[in-house]
This record gives sequence, structure tokens and C-alpha cells, in this order.
Amino acid sequence: MPEPLKLPELADPTLGDVLDQFLTEQQARLKPKTYGQYASVVDLFRHHMNAYGHEDLSKAESLLFERHYNAEGADHKEFCQIFGPDKIVGGIGMFLGYFMIRKVMAGADLKRAAGTVTKKLSKWLAEKGYLSDADADEGAQRAGRAVKTLPKADRAAKALSRAAESVFVDLDDVPDEDYLDFDHYLIARLEPGKLWFDVYDGGSPKVVGPVTVPKAATNNLAEGWDVSCTLVRVRGKWRIAEVANVYPM
Repeated sequence: MPEPLKLPELADPTLGDVLDQFLTEQQARLKPKTYGQYASVVDLFRHHMNAYGHEDLSKAESLLFERHYNAEGADHKEFCQIFGPDKIVGGIGMFLGYFMIRKVMAGADLKRAAGTVTKKLSKWLAEKGYLSDADADEGAQRAGRAVKTLPKADRAAKALSRAAESVFVDLDDVPDEDYLDFDHYLIARLEPGKLWFDVYDGGSPKVVGPVTVPKAATNNLAEGWDVSCTLVRVRGKWRIAEVANVYPM
């Protein structure tokens, strides 16, 4: 008979405790405006971890999470009140690459700040002994890339959205062979003003393109990035008819 699964203990300090400590130290050294950005980013990161952090837990950790999360009243705890700072680096990628793009209505400045703050947080965690240097370096590298890519993705999405507004076509009247429904499409190749997407149509992979887009978009895009959009072929040319977000990969 298998032994009962042993649950881990509640973290001490918790992830939330460490984020509070980080903010307290930053408030003492930063100007109020800069600290305000730090506080906003950390608050968003806390929301992200509370909402999505449980998705990467082990079986034992999941049971611990469910026990405390599903408790009522004062016994209820959120993710950041259960687990420790070792969960931070694992959450940075999704926070920057998904949450800040899909879930937060933010401009390029705040998205850039998200990369800057999480990079600083990663280094601070190592300095305080909460993370190994290797894990902190991994988090800092992810955040450093986001400082550059998130504002570019934001500019590209706006350029694609403006272009889509000029595609005057009734999608209900577009023949099936000239229509690719709203989905996430990876950029397989790009040239100034042109994109080619990897598409799985009917279960078989193929490349669709060139898709005519503004140069302002391709100047801020890269191969392998993900664009959530609808594609239509109008008078023999592929265009983006609807677009939501651009996800740098």
C-alpha cells in the first residue's frame, strides 16, 4: 500500500512577505515617481502569481494549495501566502510574455518598467540569499529581454490594429479558402511590410503569406513571435482583418 503523500509546509517567509520586503527597501532609495512604478509592477506580479502560479505545482504542492485556497474565512490563503520566493523566477516568463500583454491595459512605459523591475527583483533575491545566483540570472535575463521586446510588441500591435481597421470586408462573405479564423499565428518569416505565418490548417502545417502589413509593424516584430489575429485574402492579397495582441517569444 503506497504511503500517503506528505505535504510541504507553508513557506516562511512567503512570496508575499518577500515582495513586501523588496518594496520597502526600494521605497527608501527611489524617488516617489519611480517607486510608484515599482509598486504597480509588484502589485501586478502578485496578482499574476495568485491567479496563475498554481498551474506549475507538483502534486504535493497542488494539494497544499487546494487545502489553504479552498479554506473559508481567516483560514483562506492566496498563492503568495502559501509558497516562497523560489516560485518567483518560474513566474516571470508568463508574467511578462502573457499577463502584461493580455491581462493588463498598459502602455509601453509600464511594460518596459515591468522588465526593469523584475530584473532588479531577480538580482535582489540573490543578494538576500532567497535564490541561487543561477536562478536569479535566469530571471534577470528574461526580464532584460522584456525591457526591449514588450514596448516593441506594443508598437507592432498598434500598427497592425490601425491597418486592420482599413480592411473593409464582410468576413461572413469571405470564401473559406480566403479566410483563416482568429487564432495565434507564429511569424515564420518577415520582410519590410510583409509577414509569413506558420498555420495549421486542417491539421497540416503550412506557411501563409506574404501578408501585407505596415513597415511600422515589421520594424518592431521578429521571427517566432506570436500574433493573435484573423487573416483574409482580399483581391489575391493576404491581410490582417482583426488583431488582438502580439506576444514576443
